[in-house]
Amino acid sequence: MSQEIAVIGSPDFTTGFRLAGVRKFENVPNEAKDEALDEAVTRTLEDEDVGIIVMHEDDLDYLSRNARQSVERSIEPTLVTLGGSGGASGLRDQIKRAIGIDLMDE
Repeated sequence: MSQEIAVIGSPDFTTGFRLAGVRKFENVPNEAKDEALDEAVTRTLEDEDVGIIVMHEDDLDYLSRNARQSVERSIEPTLVTLGGSGGASGLRDQIKRAIGIDLMDE
């Protein structure tokens, strides 16, 4: 069974993914992130069809402590963040957490 990618964030963030064919998404307008982002993340974490969650790095700041810990500790689905200041080292850590090995280790 193949799993899907889900995108969570503002409509501006999710639109490109939707145009690329991502079918699972949670639009959370910027002005509603404080109230609605936790619920969107929880719903997506509980969706058994989702294997990867994509969010903007800055949106993690809007999550409650419990929601943030849940999404950061989740192995399946795996969280991938874009933007922000994490750069290559942030992506490296995400890949290592997702598959259990450091592909860039020398």
